[in-house]
Amino acid sequence: MRHEAHCNWLTGLKLDLRPQLQYIKQTMDPIELQAETVAQKVRHYLITTMGRTADEANDEEFYRAFCTSLREEIMINWTATTHTLKKKGLRKLYYLSMEYMPGRLFGNNITNLNAEEFIKRILKRLGRDMTTIINMEHDIGIGNGGLGRLASCFMDSLATLQYPAMGYGMRYQYGIFEQELICGVQVERPDCWLLTPNPWEFRRDTHAVPVQFAGKPVKRTNSHGDEVYDLIDCEEVRALPYDLPIIGYSDSPDFSVLTLRLWSTKESPRNFQLQRYNAGELGQASENTSLTDVLYPNDNHDAGKRIRLKQEFLLVSASLQDIVNQYKEVHPNFDGFADAVRIQINDTHPALIIPEMMQLLTKNNDLPWGKAWEIIRTCCAYTNHTVLKEALEDWNAQRLGELLPRNYSILERMNGEFCAEVRKTFPGDEERVRRMSIIEGGQVKMANLSIYGSNKVNGVAALHTEILKASLFKDFYEMYPDKFVNVTNGVTQRRWLLHCNPLLSAFLEKRIGKGWITNFEEIAKLKDFASDPETQQEFLAIKRKNKERLLKMIEEDMEFRHGHGKNFAEENFLSADALFDVQIKRIHEYKRQLMKALHLLMVYFEMKENPDSHRIQRFAMIGGKAAPGYHVAKSIIRLFYCLGRTINRDPVVGKKLKVIYLENYNVSKAEVIIPGTDLSEQISTAGMEASGTGNMKFSINGALTIATDDGANVEMRQQITDEWWPFMFGASSNENLEMRRSHSYNPLDVYTSEPKIKQAVDALKDRSLVENDAEHESLMAVYRSLLEGMTPDAFFVLNDLMAYYETQKKVEELYQDPNRWAEFALHNIAGMGAFSADVSIKNYAEKIWEINPCPPDPKELKQVRKEYSEHDRCRVIPS
Repeated sequence: MRHEAHCNWLTGLKLDLRPQLQYIKQTMDPIELQAETVAQKVRHYLITTMGRTADEANDEEFYRAFCTSLREEIMINWTATTHTLKKKGLRKLYYLSMEYMPGRLFGNNITNLNAEEFIKRILKRLGRDMTTIINMEHDIGIGNGGLGRLASCFMDSLATLQYPAMGYGMRYQYGIFEQELICGVQVERPDCWLLTPNPWEFRRDTHAVPVQFAGKPVKRTNSHGDEVYDLIDCEEVRALPYDLPIIGYSDSPDFSVLTLRLWSTKESPRNFQLQRYNAGELGQASENTSLTDVLYPNDNHDAGKRIRLKQEFLLVSASLQDIVNQYKEVHPNFDGFADAVRIQINDTHPALIIPEMMQLLTKNNDLPWGKAWEIIRTCCAYTNHTVLKEALEDWNAQRLGELLPRNYSILERMNGEFCAEVRKTFPGDEERVRRMSIIEGGQVKMANLSIYGSNKVNGVAALHTEILKASLFKDFYEMYPDKFVNVTNGVTQRRWLLHCNPLLSAFLEKRIGKGWITNFEEIAKLKDFASDPETQQEFLAIKRKNKERLLKMIEEDMEFRHGHGKNFAEENFLSADALFDVQIKRIHEYKRQLMKALHLLMVYFEMKENPDSHRIQRFAMIGGKAAPGYHVAKSIIRLFYCLGRTINRDPVVGKKLKVIYLENYNVSKAEVIIPGTDLSEQISTAGMEASGTGNMKFSINGALTIATDDGANVEMRQQITDEWWPFMFGASSNENLEMRRSHSYNPLDVYTSEPKIKQAVDALKDRSLVENDAEHESLMAVYRSLLEGMTPDAFFVLNDLMAYYETQKKVEELYQDPNRWAEFALHNIAGMGAFSADVSIKNYAEKIWEINPCPPDPKELKQVRKEYSEHDRCRVIPS
């Protein structure tokens, strides 16, 4: 009776509304009618989910209701895409990464849906401001730096190019951390990005899986006689997935929507150990509940190391179970698994998927060891992102054996077979066997495991891949030369140009059309306009507006965070006439933020002596987070604080030179900083930066690059050509490698022979920049890193400093000729076509995954739309 009465009420509602709807349809154009429909949905969700009317809802409530309305169209395509990707015989990619940096989804989703003007119409009808609503969204806190941003760019390209794919990651409750600077000291605060409900995520309880740690392994054999292990008395954790939609850009309504599945351990009856809690062991009781609390917990102590290992295994085990479950939905046995599944190991963090897959195939699914190994080496591929040996993960063998006893037993067998294979290939070379061994010296080498268990291994820039082959993984390359390929990184031009720089996007569309949005190679057409004075002037006007927008953002951020935005701006800003000189990236010694600081000191001392020694104004901005346990990196941040205070308050120098540190750098800030930058600082020690993607984002937004010939800078220079790449400096990667091999570099020689360098370095210890002992100790830590210890100046800062100083003079000279500067910038944009993430993904698809595009099946789209429209008729506006 209750259901029948409800239907009668709906029938009556439809009859009552029909005259009104007929009037609306007759008086509105179709777009306005559609806008009114969505506006009605927003009002509907405000009332039904929050008990608020549109007039009384605050901005955050309105944002959530608006996203809920907008995502309905997305859900149609998401459902159809998911159904399509379940086709039998389809090969699908699964991308595993410990971090992603999607930024805010709302604005990017609108861009990829081609719906910005339509959304503005809806908001106008509802009396709301688009900028305000966009700012209600928090940056998604599941990444740290380039690794996560690259993974997000790749997911965007996979969706846009309509490849069959799915991403896996972790839903970190508090991100890595929110950076607060107190008198130059980095303080880590929780990044509470989940403080309010995230309307873009969908909890998927039916896909939750158990993950087991520790326990006692019980040996038995499977039907093929292979040793497998059951586990008793173990810790069982429930991994609960939350799905985010990744929307592909399209001009048509038949766009693809891929899934990024994020695992959480926050909610499960078994994750929290009540007995330990009642016994007073509070930390251990909640350890498994807090596994997904923080990205990269500080591993300077045993608890941090244990949690980080658990995090990595959680990602691997949960994702692999999910991959197998999806496969089993379509296939009756594992005969087609190797053909249907491709798994990309993004850096070494997910490398444990190799032994875990062996465990799952041989124990849970009774496959013979040999067949399982063949499957693993067919399905898996590994991307290396670093040449720093200290960044190649090693896990203590005892710790891994205690936490993951079954996996460790498998690793021991794998290692025995691998070492036998090495001995057979290189008889008598036991030193090589030791270097290549997966388990050696009580450590498990995750990079060695990743290479051994993968079908392909790729570097992320041509120079980087050559370094892998020639030095870092030389032994492996000599054994498996066919495994190694290069896929240069790229960025998505849709977020990093179309979305974040609308003025420049319109400028491009007016001259070369919109084809570059999905085929970035078309950006080369801009070369035809680079020497045109009118084009140059328009470009400079756009750059100025973007610089003014950046200044406004910094002032508003300082007001929000510290309550003194206007005062901060008056003391620390230069106008948009100044050269905006920007270095934003993770703080690390090899990225050489210290070189930037020393150069600023050199300029400061020159201007103190002669205010006219530099003809242009320079506004230096530095941003990035230091790892919580990285003492020298934190000291470098404090150096910039002391430097900015000294320079900015100087009554003479401060008129031409300013230095600020951009607090809590993230994706949303980058979307404003990058379009407003004149000079992009890419000054890593040559041979150390695998690729870089910030360099690409700056270039496509019209910044010129001052750079070492490192990472992807090499290929960018080649594409742009030396004629339009004026600010290269420094020793080459080969020269740096030779200095390391020969131990021929002595920074003290440079320090004593170059007066300008000596003056700048001495300022670190002579107390001229500091106001207290704590600051002095921080700057002394930086000083000692340059001139003292076993390996002083390990990243050759002083060796390249004079070349950098002289190249900065060229920067100032060119900046004095605005039109010429614009011409260089336009040629730089035009040369960036090869550095789209779309190009990278096509290369991965062809060289590594061997997958083909698979757009949503039109029949699936039609069926889902039909079901939705029939259901939707009983809701907001009946037809």
